[in-house]
Amino acid sequence: MRGTELPLNQTQKVRLQRALDKLESLSSKSNSNASVTVADSIPVNYEDGVLKGHGTSELNGEVVATVCGIVERVNKLVYVRALRSRYKPEVGDIIVGRVVAPKRWRIEINFSQDAVLMLSSMNLPDGIQRRRTALDELNMRSIFEENDVICAEVRGFQHDGLHLQARSQKYGKLKRGQLLTVPPYLVKRRKQHFHNLVDYGIDLILGCNGFIWVGEHVVPADDMVEDQTEQQTMKSDVTLTSLEEQEQVSTPLEIRQYICRTANAIRVLSTLGFIVTVEVIMEIVDLSCSMNVDIHEMLGSEFCVLVAEKEVERRTLTKKKR
Repeated sequence: MRGTELPLNQTQKVRLQRALDKLESLSSKSNSNASVTVADSIPVNYEDGVLKGHGTSELNGEVVATVCGIVERVNKLVYVRALRSRYKPEVGDIIVGRVVAPKRWRIEINFSQDAVLMLSSMNLPDGIQRRRTALDELNMRSIFEENDVICAEVRGFQHDGLHLQARSQKYGKLKRGQLLTVPPYLVKRRKQHFHNLVDYGIDLILGCNGFIWVGEHVVPADDMVEDQTEQQTMKSDVTLTSLEEQEQVSTPLEIRQYICRTANAIRVLSTLGFIVTVEVIMEIVDLSCSMNVDIHEMLGSEFCVLVAEKEVERRTLTKKKR
């Protein structure tokens, strides 16, 4: 938060500084024993045979921190988890990435190396579970091309790199939206990373790798095999549905505005260094609507200061409830 650079006047500087100081005092009270800075001493019990891990060193007989972060302890291992670091994949992470090479689909995921998505690790467009053939390999470019944005899940590390999988209808190619990039440490791992904001008509995907997708809501396809009567009805209505799809090529204006508002709310949180959660994002969008703030004005200094002040109020109320 201390690295924010906004064109602020003197009044806005005082308000923002007051809000950041208040947030720092709230966080320091809850994490006073866990947070350390460089050269801070870490209390350990040498009788238990301590193992010094990443972010620690020994100086004058004491274990000290070499990076700023949170002290973590796993049995005898003591290490410091840096607050600001590059994305480190873990199995099961939901990520958003961009296709950078069509062969074997190499995916850019904001990691030190590109990830790999194999044809056998995803559902085919027809949704039928079958063996992949040589014809499927020839038609790979009809599924994903360079610069396509996709959603997938981390499968694990193998000899040739990090592998992804997309064997679910919720994964795959993302269309009609915006791809945002925030520092990965602002997106915490949670049970749910897919969010359907019904009031706005949009989908929000918080990738653990710092890539966030905001786009028009898409109804996932059903994997269940339909009855023959339903199939006949669908065949008779193929021409009608295809014409309707051709007519509705663009996203409605209202949904596009909500996409832009949500994207700007995420940019504000990234600028201020606040954790990105769906609850906070919706609060910022509702705040901009209630105050009749234009979409482009959400990135202004006054609105950023107002968001910081609202965050102080929210955390203060949360602390009182505890």
